[in-house]
Amino acid sequence: MASSSSLAPLSFSLSSELLPSESSRKPNSLSWSSSFPLLKISASSIPCPSNFSFYKLPLLGKGKEKVVEKFVIEAAWTRRSRSEAAKKPNRKSWKQRTDMYLRPFLLNVFFSKRFIHAKVMHRGTSKVISVATTNSRDLRNTLPSLTDNDAARVIGKLIAERSKEADVYAIAYEPGKNERIEGRLGIILDTIQQNGIIFV
Repeated sequence: MASSSSLAPLSFSLSSELLPSESSRKPNSLSWSSSFPLLKISASSIPCPSNFSFYKLPLLGKGKEKVVEKFVIEAAWTRRSRSEAAKKPNRKSWKQRTDMYLRPFLLNVFFSKRFIHAKVMHRGTSKVISVATTNSRDLRNTLPSLTDNDAARVIGKLIAERSKEADVYAIAYEPGKNERIEGRLGIILDTIQQNGIIFV
């Protein structure tokens, strides 16, 4: 039997036992499902959409073959292959999606030609926890140089003290591409660690 593109009208034949009697309303057991009446409904014809396929399944009965007619939905293959997943570079990895919760406080250090800037920021809310820069008024007038190793030690000490005042004792630092932790950057990280801050 070929599948029909248009929907056939749906007609049901209800038996006379649709409304249960008083005796059948009483549950046979104490289960919740047994309190519902049993409705005997038989469908003479059912709609056949275009995405249904019609087939006959032979089954063995009492000495003769029975034929059961079923409609099967042709399911679409929805699983993406690895090549299709590789074509979507914007999809973040598991580490990128969970790292902001495992290591919420991130240290950012920036070296300009005249100053040194550092701040600790919360990833989830983008809130600045602590900030220190040699461009501030108190450091700009006291430090002999705003970009040397001594200025890096002062910045590291201020970041550690202000982070502990905000109850932050563990921070993370992610070096950039081809960035080495040495020189003034290494001095800042070592000073922060020496003042009681843990790097995770």
